[in-house]
Amino acid sequence: MASSGCVSRGAFSVVRRCVKVLSGQEYAAKIINTKKLSARDHQKLDREARICRLLKHPNIVRLHDSISEEAHHYLIFDLVTGGELFEDIVAREYYSEADASHCIQQILEAVLHCHQMGVVHRDLKPENLLLASKSKGAAVKLADFGLAIEVEGDQQAWFGFAGTPGYLSPEVLRKDPYGKAVDLWACGVILYILLVGYPPFWDEDQHRLYQQIKAGAYDFPSPEWDTVTPEAKDLINKMLTINPSKRITAAEALKHPWISHRSTVASCMHRQETVECLKKFNARRKLKGAILTTMLATRNFSGEPSSTCLSAHRHTVSRSLGITDRKRLWIISVSPFEKRHRDSCCCCCRNHLRAQTPPLKMKIPEVRQHKHSSAQLSCRDIIDNFLLPTVRKQDIIKVTEQLIEAISNGDFESYTKMCDPAVTAFEPEALGNLVEGLDFHRFYFENLWSKNSKPVHTTILNPHIHLVGDEAACIAYIRVTQYIDANGTPRTAQSEETRVWHRRDGKWQIVHFHRSGSPSTLTK
Repeated sequence: MASSGCVSRGAFSVVRRCVKVLSGQEYAAKIINTKKLSARDHQKLDREARICRLLKHPNIVRLHDSISEEAHHYLIFDLVTGGELFEDIVAREYYSEADASHCIQQILEAVLHCHQMGVVHRDLKPENLLLASKSKGAAVKLADFGLAIEVEGDQQAWFGFAGTPGYLSPEVLRKDPYGKAVDLWACGVILYILLVGYPPFWDEDQHRLYQQIKAGAYDFPSPEWDTVTPEAKDLINKMLTINPSKRITAAEALKHPWISHRSTVASCMHRQETVECLKKFNARRKLKGAILTTMLATRNFSGEPSSTCLSAHRHTVSRSLGITDRKRLWIISVSPFEKRHRDSCCCCCRNHLRAQTPPLKMKIPEVRQHKHSSAQLSCRDIIDNFLLPTVRKQDIIKVTEQLIEAISNGDFESYTKMCDPAVTAFEPEALGNLVEGLDFHRFYFENLWSKNSKPVHTTILNPHIHLVGDEAACIAYIRVTQYIDANGTPRTAQSEETRVWHRRDGKWQIVHFHRSGSPSTLTK
């Protein structure tokens, strides 16, 4: 949890903890900045809120309230604290086929409820499968109905191209009329991954990926599938049926023996290979997610919007206090992660951090004893939660500065050492095209940077860093470059940049970057 109380952040929204005044119960408030939304975006927001109000099921993140005002819209949801299902699985000591059966059963229960209420989710994927809490056996919760649509009965129509590439159904890719069956196809993909840790359809080239999906070209290769029961494979086959009219429904899938008679049909053997493959799968999809959000991050990284959002919401709460028929009032929580744990932090942790890390700009929890405090944070907890992330962020800033220094000095050799050979980039010089590899960048080094003898000074302003596990990070910042033009006049150029770093063999390398602004030979 960020120091502003932020749970997560999107292009036009931020999710924060909030508290229901009358009960003290915690919820999650999705705060949408409606000033940035188009008329079409407003329609989508209204549709999402309308759909979420329909759905009341223990395996679906529930919408409790919707508050609209001039500049912001607030959606109050269940607070789910268990993280993603797939991340929880890899942290377990034991994971079996029977566990996978229990996971997909809960997902199917949620999908069945959606379909009974005339809702098609259209974006079922691991990122939208959360756990209610960190407790063992916590319920799986289906989230994010931003792409969901309403249908009547078994209506099929062309509702538009929507979803995530690896989980799209053949009928969507063919641009045929479609309906509820698209969710069952996605469930089939998810179940396949749950059993072996990798997806049934995969190709770096999206066109070839879509060809695989449309052809239903998947198999059950040895040796990993040799230990999966025939019943599990049968259910996958029924879900990944190309013809949507012959595809199994959610209700039928829940009656399948592999789910309904799990205790006697599904294997209870621990699947360590699945866990190991799933770790790699999780790391890959999160890295790709960071790359896909770089353009949004570049536009959306300057400053924390918390003060505006909080000010607006305090006004809403204050105004609502005078309305007698307003039954639900909410207060947005701004307590930082440190504050939530400061009463249970042990003195040795604080002294250790003070002694070991004086240069680091970080907040360390205050040490207070509290009669209601039941848990204590160990030194390891404090270091893991505060010290190590701060150190890694400083590392990212440092290597970014070294990369820019190499560019300014025209040092192509150093630059290549800090870049993945297949690095991709969006930049004005590429005229809107995605450039792959280093040849495009070599031209600027050989014909401009290495021949420039005039002083160049670069400053990184307002860096924002998002750590993606231990081996990847995304940094967004404003880059200000001071230089002398051909006439000897001092000039200043500015660009907004986002870079995605990946650590291989202990060394950070750029795998993707995005730069906005006008084409400029001085802000490559």
